Amino acid sequence: MLYHSTNNPGLKFSLKEAVFKGLAPDKGLFMPERFVPLDQEFIKNLPSCSVEEIAYQVSNAFFGDDIGKNELMSITLNAVNFPLPLVHIHDNIYTLELFHGPTLAFKDVGARFMARMLEYFTRDFDREIHVLVATSGDTGSAVANGFLGVSGIKVHILYPKGMVSSIQEKQFTTLDRNISALEVEGTFDDCQKLVKEAFNDKSINNRITLTSANSINLARLLPQSIYYFIAVKELGKVPGEISMCVPSGNFGNLTAGLIGKRIGLPVQKFVAATNINDVVPEYLETGKYRPRPSLQTIANAMDVGDPSNFTRILELYGKSCEKISEDLEAYSYRDEQLKSAIRTVSGEYGYLMDPHGAAGYLGIRDYLDRHPSSTGIFFETAHPAKFADIVEEITGQAVEIPSRLQEFFSGTKNTIPMTRVYKDFKAYLEGLINN
Repeated sequence: MLYHSTNNPGLKFSLKEAVFKGLAPDKGLFMPERFVPLDQEFIKNLPSCSVEEIAYQVSNAFFGDDIGKNELMSITLNAVNFPLPLVHIHDNIYTLELFHGPTLAFKDVGARFMARMLEYFTRDFDREIHVLVATSGDTGSAVANGFLGVSGIKVHILYPKGMVSSIQEKQFTTLDRNISALEVEGTFDDCQKLVKEAFNDKSINNRITLTSANSINLARLLPQSIYYFIAVKELGKVPGEISMCVPSGNFGNLTAGLIGKRIGLPVQKFVAATNINDVVPEYLETGKYRPRPSLQTIANAMDVGDPSNFTRILELYGKSCEKISEDLEAYSYRDEQLKSAIRTVSGEYGYLMDPHGAAGYLGIRDYLDRHPSSTGIFFETAHPAKFADIVEEITGQAVEIPSRLQEFFSGTKNTIPMTRVYKDFKAYLEGLINN
């Protein structure tokens, strides 16, 4: 299958080229040339399918033209090898827990899939691959741990100084080996801008092989569609419609769901839940897209003022706000609302959410208030222990720290200071070439 740029449908590349480049030469994002619909009998029988079968069938719809069955099966099953349980909260509201992977965040699925796909494509590669990652928290930890020790690949994580939780920072600044962390004096948007500028700097790309493991890279984004189908399986056969709410920052996770619907995912409506960085909710209300500097909140992974993947959503729907609104609603929530949701759900239903999951809960609750016949699923995207200080302050109760997280606390932070000025980042990249 070929993949084209969102800026120019005539600019096409193979899967391998798209994965290596991350970003198209004209600064557009890659999109599949076509979408292969899944067999309707398979969709109908999702509740009786195994997780392994679902993961492979969805992966095959995206990558089966380019990767052999045995290799793709191995990549898929190594990426999706931890539980993805669906938990009933109350009434017709459920949550899909996506935090049972190595770094306790939803991005483990896509990051692990991409690491194994890159390893597959670089088996006979004679040059080192440098992966650039901008993170507002969980992307960095998931990518760092997914790529840790992978031969021939070095990862460089850019994150905003003082704007990620302490445990998130520990998860990608203490690993060393083939992982480097750059502490940027700026916001996540500044980090993302540095990465994009590097991809578009021909003088750098002619001398070093760069790719990205952010959700701008298809190898990380498309596999996230897998757990949408798993959610339907876990829900089983339900009367009426299914709706899903996705906590959204850079909108990669939601884009994966919308693409999943394009190949057969039986979901009637999606809801995007944001914090006060409400560019997309505003767009759906006004039809005008106004990116702006991000604002810091307790749900830091959603602190994005210009979400990259919204470009892909626009392409999926022919840049029509009206068509997007047929499949998507979006709501934004203040920190006070997120805190109240965490406190209420913990106290009344005995379920502890992180701030991002709280946005998801509020989004699906508000949607179901107007569509009570629907069954709603929201995504719990990170373990509350990753935001223990915030959650403990809200609930007044200690959060149990899983052993996998405790292991990171003993590591020593090792970072490289970086400004938000591209010439300084370019100097860093040129140092990699000289080494």
